[in-house]
Amino acid sequence: MQFRIDLITILTDDVPRMVNFYRDVLGFETDNDTGPYVEFKSEGVRFSICARSVMREATGSDAFDQPVSGQSFELAFPLATPNQVDDVYTQLVSRGAAPVKGPADMPWNQRTAFFADPDGNIHELFAELPGGG
Repeated sequence: MQFRIDLITILTDDVPRMVNFYRDVLGFETDNDTGPYVEFKSEGVRFSICARSVMREATGSDAFDQPVSGQSFELAFPLATPNQVDDVYTQLVSRGAAPVKGPADMPWNQRTAFFADPDGNIHELFAELPGGG
């Protein structure tokens, strides 16, 4: 069997706040909204926000009641050019994304910037630098 990822779900205790961020700041369109579960239109892998309480009920696992600590995932958003990393980062921060680290050229030959969503999940913007792979 060959596994493939079909859906990435961000779990939260505040679905409306997170939906507002991913819709209004990042520009994702909602596709399926049941209140505690919202899926966004996304090319490639599907993407959603879900209340931790829904997963607690669905699985019966009290792990969903435990405090969240540390960074457990990152979404990486590719851009066409290094200049777009700078421009998009500035736009996202002006619309409410929390700045983490401004655009910088990285040793892996990408221009990268980091920002956080309302729950503190850190995500990145990146573009290949000229002459890179």
